[in-house]
Amino acid sequence: MSGADGLALAGCAAALGLIVVAIVAGRLPPFLAIVLGAGAFVGIDGMAIEKSVKAFTSGAGTIFGDVGLVIALGAMLGALMTTSGAADRVVQAMLGRVGDRAMPWAIAGCAMLVGLPLFFEVGLVVMLPIILSLSRQSGRPVMALALPALAGMTVLHALLPPHPGPLIGVSVLHADLGLTMLLGGVVAVPAVTLAGPLYARLVAPRIGAVTPPEAAASSVHAPAAGTGDAVPALWASLTILLLPVVLMLGRTLARLGLAHDGAAAGVLEAVGEPVLAMVITVIAAVVLLFWARGRGGVRLGETMEHALAPIAGLLMTIGAGGGLKGVLLAGGLAGVIGRLAAQAAVPPVLLAWGIAVCLRQAIGSATVATVTTAGLIAPLLLHPAHPDPQEALHASLLVLAIGAGSVFFCHVNDAGFWMVRGFFGLDLRQTVLSWSVLQTIVSVVGLAGAWLIWIAV
Repeated sequence: MSGADGLALAGCAAALGLIVVAIVAGRLPPFLAIVLGAGAFVGIDGMAIEKSVKAFTSGAGTIFGDVGLVIALGAMLGALMTTSGAADRVVQAMLGRVGDRAMPWAIAGCAMLVGLPLFFEVGLVVMLPIILSLSRQSGRPVMALALPALAGMTVLHALLPPHPGPLIGVSVLHADLGLTMLLGGVVAVPAVTLAGPLYARLVAPRIGAVTPPEAAASSVHAPAAGTGDAVPALWASLTILLLPVVLMLGRTLARLGLAHDGAAAGVLEAVGEPVLAMVITVIAAVVLLFWARGRGGVRLGETMEHALAPIAGLLMTIGAGGGLKGVLLAGGLAGVIGRLAAQAAVPPVLLAWGIAVCLRQAIGSATVATVTTAGLIAPLLLHPAHPDPQEALHASLLVLAIGAGSVFFCHVNDAGFWMVRGFFGLDLRQTVLSWSVLQTIVSVVGLAGAWLIWIAV
């Protein structure tokens, strides 16, 4: 190893260490911690200040353009779905005719469907009153129904674009979005099955009866559609839920099965581009869920604007992560990692998962773990901008491995841990036994699925 390689590795280690310390001990926001980490790398690697600033801003701008707009539009879509009552309409329709034995499976599927356009926290708020109501009606323990829903939303958060984590991985690794969605769907099925209904059957009796606090229960029982408003039609609600997925998958299917110079392929390629697909879906939601029902005006605009404020920190963190990636690559880390990976016996998919796990355990943020790991793993792809079919497959599998690693054993340094604990009235042991272990199952099954596809193809 040359001296320059050693400096690059030392700078990378110092950057990651400083990020962890700044977030955990210094209580700094992840955005600022990542900026400081990038500065530490620049100082040790000896990069020129002008070069490093350009690399940081270029990396941040790229990922803002690729991911930030989609996440902002997704936040608007989620707000439209919940405010109009469309999300609740789909939940009630799916669960209305389900038998008692199939209830946990139906809740898991329902959480995945409803959670497609929603952030995890919003999805949990939507599902919680349904879970509590079904628990009272059926006599089942609350956690026997809550765990399948939590598993469905966790799998979405970890493995399926257009959720932020996988979408960041797709952008940084230049993976094919549709292929990643297809592979993520394949891996999601066993992950939800094992972490949801099957694990709930095993662990719910050990957790015992829980009583969600009245404040938490009442706060999520407010009617989503507004006083006196009828919920949207089921067909309209399902159309809005599935439209972005259909558009994005259509883009990939067009690439695989249609002539590239044909009109149909051109249309599907255009409307399946993530930003345009989300714009089309948001406009369709406005038309079908509000204007067609005689609703709109000031309330519609406020709903969409208010959806953006909570994600400002997330967008800044994602941008800083893209900037850190740009600095690391400009500092020569790409060649170093590529040479070390070629000499190492660890498969790239396992390496990506392991790095994400370590960062998640130290920092407690799946987003920071994802964006940082993706930047470190990107050099392993030889031609990220124009991959051959096998490398395109590998890029998608690395996205899944990183996403799986980013949800490994959520514990006390993550806000989601305390959110689940508070909403369901759990003590610390019960939260670890339910939520932390559930996420670990999703993580391990996600890795196993990605690894098996990696070695089989």
